[in-house]
Amino acid sequence: MAADMLSTVVKPIHKEGYKFIPVFAAVTLVLFLIWQPLGWVGVGLTVWCYYFFRDPDRQTPVREGLLVSPADGVISLIEPAVPPAELEMGDQPLTRVSVFMNVFDCHVNRAPIAGRVAKIAYRPGKFLNASLDKASVDNERNSMALEMADGRKIAVVQIAGLVARRILCEVEEGQMLDTGTRFGMIRFGSRVDVYLPDGVEPLVALGQTMVSAETVIADLSSTEPRRMAAIR
Repeated sequence: MAADMLSTVVKPIHKEGYKFIPVFAAVTLVLFLIWQPLGWVGVGLTVWCYYFFRDPDRQTPVREGLLVSPADGVISLIEPAVPPAELEMGDQPLTRVSVFMNVFDCHVNRAPIAGRVAKIAYRPGKFLNASLDKASVDNERNSMALEMADGRKIAVVQIAGLVARRILCEVEEGQMLDTGTRFGMIRFGSRVDVYLPDGVEPLVALGQTMVSAETVIADLSSTEPRRMAAIR
């Protein structure tokens, strides 16, 4: 029982966290020397830094055709949009599902579906609020095309946000990914867009909370119409 309770609080940390958590802790010690109340503020920020870089294991559904969320957060946009030109996926609008991550969400990004990394393209840009529609066009981004076994492609785009200053992509072109495989993260606060194949409807709604690698965004074999949601 004690071990179960501990596991709910203590989470594995992404390797990027080891660059920042010691710095936050050191600053906290200095703040305690300056003025104790400031030190307790530093403690709170250090704990936040630890949880920002948490990297918990997830239970990923593995049925063929299921497309899961690439990020923790909230669905901020569902709309037709042309995939980033650098991915060379054509100029036909596809359904884009955007997951907005605030600074309290887990920021480790995961592959929404199994496939081969067909292309990765980084593009510098602005740092607008990632929840805005124009962030997809104007902000710094890293785009990835995943080619599934049937030849269709899914675009996954990491977009920097208002306070995000680095996008990490830890996979390479040609690499095979399983559904739910970790492929990168964004520091600090950001968004991930998924472009669904033509004719595939999302099974999520605006405002819905996503759990990376667990929440199903779409079923490629389903003919179910787009889902709606109501606040209860």
